[in-house]
Amino acid sequence: MSAIRGARERARIEVTAAIKEEARRQLAADGAAKLSLRAVARELGMASSALYRYFPSRDDLLTALIIDAYDAVGEAAEAARATPRGSTGPHAARWTAVACAVREWALAHPHEYALIYGSPVPGYSAPQDTVGPASRVGFVLIGLARDAVLTDGLAVPKTSDELRPETERMAADLAPDLPPAVMAALIAAWAQLFGLISFEVFGQFHGVVGARDAFFRQAAHDLARSVGLPAVPGVAAPRRTGDGRP
Repeated sequence: MSAIRGARERARIEVTAAIKEEARRQLAADGAAKLSLRAVARELGMASSALYRYFPSRDDLLTALIIDAYDAVGEAAEAARATPRGSTGPHAARWTAVACAVREWALAHPHEYALIYGSPVPGYSAPQDTVGPASRVGFVLIGLARDAVLTDGLAVPKTSDELRPETERMAADLAPDLPPAVMAALIAAWAQLFGLISFEVFGQFHGVVGARDAFFRQAAHDLARSVGLPAVPGVAAPRRTGDGRP
């Protein structure tokens, strides 16, 4: 009986993978808004009723694809954090390596990138299940700042009196062990990182930026410095007070 259950489970895994692969092909061809369970079933030679046993609705299939995409880019970022590239120093180099890994994944998987960082899919509302996978890259960046605090230190960015209550809230929610001003700088850098990548993936750099690898590495390094990551090995960054005031 266990052998039968094992065979059924393997078959289910294989069919699920085939459904998602065909759905990704349709994303590339027609975009997420036109994804159709009937079309996927037709291309796989399945009855629609059979496919519904795997994904009861289009939204369920979209959610599975979104989680897969977030997990894939998250895994790329996590691997890069563990394997630094470049020569700008331990913390800034690891930040730049993570940023480059995210960019490389996006350029290699533009349609999946568009699914998670492009325009919202009409009629689709992402469930709570997507929050954890969506947070993976952000938590890698937070981890890099935490590593710097524990070793060489951080140059805590300045922040305005007007923004200080919000920085304290963000830090309390996401990383209570980091100075609030650092948390605000991390969120800004995270948004700018994906803005750079989106401009390239979606074609806004055409005719504007030619040497895109070098341009991106420089921009990523500048973002590392904006967060306060030291760029010289073994040399502590100048410290400021915990709230970002000099």
